[in-house]
Amino acid sequence: MAIIDSACSTGKKFLATVERQFKWINSSSIYPQLTPSVNFIGARTVANESLRDALERLVPEKQKEVAEFRKSYGDKVIGEYTIGQAYGGMRGIKGLVTETSLLDPDEGIRFRGYSIPECQEILPSADDGAEPLPEGLFWLLVTGEKPTKEQVKQLSREWANRGALPSHVVQMVNNFPAELHPMSQFSAAITAMNSESKFARAYAEGVNKAKYWQYVYEDSMDCIAKLTSLAATIYRNLYRDGKVGAIDADKDWSSNFTSMLGYDNPQFTELMRLYLTIHTDHEGGNVSAHATHLVGSALSDPYLSFAAGMNGLAGPLHGLANQEVLVWVNKLRETLGDNTTDDQLRDFIWNTLKNGQVVPGYGHAVLRKTDPRYTCQREFALKHLPNDPVFKLVGQIYKVVPDVLLEHGKAKNPWPNVDAHSGALLQYYGMTEMSYYTVLFGVSRALGVLSSLIWDRALGLPIERPKSMTTEALKKLVGAK
Repeated sequence: MAIIDSACSTGKKFLATVERQFKWINSSSIYPQLTPSVNFIGARTVANESLRDALERLVPEKQKEVAEFRKSYGDKVIGEYTIGQAYGGMRGIKGLVTETSLLDPDEGIRFRGYSIPECQEILPSADDGAEPLPEGLFWLLVTGEKPTKEQVKQLSREWANRGALPSHVVQMVNNFPAELHPMSQFSAAITAMNSESKFARAYAEGVNKAKYWQYVYEDSMDCIAKLTSLAATIYRNLYRDGKVGAIDADKDWSSNFTSMLGYDNPQFTELMRLYLTIHTDHEGGNVSAHATHLVGSALSDPYLSFAAGMNGLAGPLHGLANQEVLVWVNKLRETLGDNTTDDQLRDFIWNTLKNGQVVPGYGHAVLRKTDPRYTCQREFALKHLPNDPVFKLVGQIYKVVPDVLLEHGKAKNPWPNVDAHSGALLQYYGMTEMSYYTVLFGVSRALGVLSSLIWDRALGLPIERPKSMTTEALKKLVGAK
């Protein structure tokens, strides 16, 4: 294939068109780094270049850029924090470097500067589908460059070839008791897969630290490739006959995953392509991303680092939220039925709030608008299942809840996040096992946190060790009596 765009002028025209369509924020914004560069679609993206070769080209350039920036601006103050933030989970403190994505409170998540609608527009899709392939987004997260369709197919084949699970992990998973939560099984098996770590072996042999990123890359590729086989094995053991089909090297990552899960509906495969794309990354401060980065900063291998992130994702304030949303929606249906009026719904929501509970799926620590990940799932539902009663109820909730939360006065963000919609879609296509939903989230999140981990080691980021304080020390610091 030829180079993606023959000249930068062509790329500029394309960017201008997309800017008008999606109202990008421009370089005069307080978030100038969010504006995609022309290089992303320009002549530098080589059609036949492998992902590893692209990294070999990009890493030295980025290392030089970061080294010069740190040398020139290392003493520059970028913010201040308060006692309230120290007690409040360090919320809002700018203290991490994550190259792959940035969450703008008004625009939502941007992957390497590109919004979700823009990624849907420019990233390759499968021959039989319209949604972007997760492989393409992974390429974007790792390199900052748009892959060609052939490069995405090459990545699909590579993951298929790397996808076999170690026999001891299969035996381990098959011996797990049925009552062990799917996320516990998922995390434990990922930890056990570190027997395969190329980074751990290379470190033990004394590899030069300049090559750390290369072994982290290999481990990350292997881990991502094996996650669908692992997740499918857990699902089939818990909810089906325990048999998992073979990986097909001619299928994309999502298609192989849905096939191994036992689903043959092309629409469900399309949903998985979308789901596994939009759940990948949400900058570096969320629990799963931060935990992976933190453990990786101690030079734990990618398997151990990612397993730590999955233990964080398993928490009800993080990855379990989509399950809680569907439980709440089903309770609402049982109470009010499928022909609920807006007034009945409003009363139900008020009763939820008056009982000291929250409306699950609404509000976000950073976002101050409807989550774009919610919006794209809603658009998928409008296209494929507009008359589904659960979807219609989710849409009705979207219509009523924000006004109630604003009137209630305690929600800084009354709008829905990604979790408010995903469970309804999974349930429609027959995946009703809610305890498993977070595993799907985890499979997707690997693409974001492991692409970040590659760059952590490429940039030589040190072990993370913030200073902690006692309450007594803080009182002395601020002169409190």
